[in-house]
Amino acid sequence: MTIGYIDGFLVPVATANREVYRAHEAKWWPSFRELGALSLVVGWGDDVPPGKQTDFLRAVDLQADETVVFCWLTWPDKPTRDAAYARMMEQDPATMAEMPFDGKRMVYGGFTPLLVEEAAK
Repeated sequence: MTIGYIDGFLVPVATANREVYRAHEAKWWPSFRELGALSLVVGWGDDVPPGKQTDFLRAVDLQADETVVFCWLTWPDKPTRDAAYARMMEQDPATMAEMPFDGKRMVYGGFTPLLVEEAAK
């Protein structure tokens, strides 16, 4: 698979809402796939240690009853990603706002791949 662009996300999710969050991501994946996304990976934090200077926990101001989630979407290129987000934003804003986490504490960004390696099959 050729990956031309990556969107990365850190999200604080109420630990009790693990399945709600998984269902939220599963609900949106078909839309992203139809708009050109190549893959979605959602990781539920289970070994996220505190750092001395900074860490994932502080990046999202993680609370005691929350778990940090690390996600990424891959795209064939940045123009495909940009067009997909533009189309998604044309939808009903209320639908886009239905997030089972505090979106104000989400950290996200877009990245151009520098190195992509895959294990031989």
